[in-house]
Amino acid sequence: MSTPINPNPLPQHIAIIMDGNRRWAKKRFMPAALGHAAGAKRVRDIVRACSDMGVAHLSLFAFSTENWKRPEEEVSSLLGLFMTYLQKEVDGMNANGVRLRLVGDKSRFAPVMQELIARAEQQTAHNSKITLTVCVNYGGRWDMVQAAQAWQQAHPEQSLQALTEEALASHLSTAYAPEIDLLIRTGGESRISNFMLWQAAYAELFFSDDLWPDFSPDRLQQSIEWFVLRDRRFGSSAPL
Repeated sequence: MSTPINPNPLPQHIAIIMDGNRRWAKKRFMPAALGHAAGAKRVRDIVRACSDMGVAHLSLFAFSTENWKRPEEEVSSLLGLFMTYLQKEVDGMNANGVRLRLVGDKSRFAPVMQELIARAEQQTAHNSKITLTVCVNYGGRWDMVQAAQAWQQAHPEQSLQALTEEALASHLSTAYAPEIDLLIRTGGESRISNFMLWQAAYAELFFSDDLWPDFSPDRLQQSIEWFVLRDRRFGSSAPL
């Protein structure tokens, strides 16, 4: 009789690629902006569910470095929605112990948005129930490049031969968080689209057909139940 596989503990870092807002709107004959607005409302539910379950870190892919290629009207709507979210959600985050971090190349954003980001991070800096990382103008390749550059700047007297995996990891934009345990993508696609490439090296990948505005806390619970039963070996041999 074989010994049952020991279940994994609860994932401490869940990352989600929130895909399907535009298709959700199209199915309802709505403009894309309303799909993104529906997706923003879903964020609140998922953050609360993760917090209630004891997940320490939740990272969301909100705006990639490739999203600038979308129609100008849609990009403008996305950024406007993001600014509104920053203004309206901070008080609720504080009340619920959410620490907000924004990662990505923020230099391309208008000064007013950069100021809102800094203010929101500062206001929630001492919260500790859950850390919500929102990735804006973010790409996994960008993250690794900027980490290597940051290491070189901090060690100008050393050659790249001295750079180790641990040293590079300490300069990633998410160095404050553990590596991803569970990476979820909604919308029916089966790719990670340049999202947290380093941090997801040993993540379990869960692909859902639900469009992001339809991804409910119950579906999140199902993904976690799936994760708990995974055989995570991190490169070691399978048990005999």
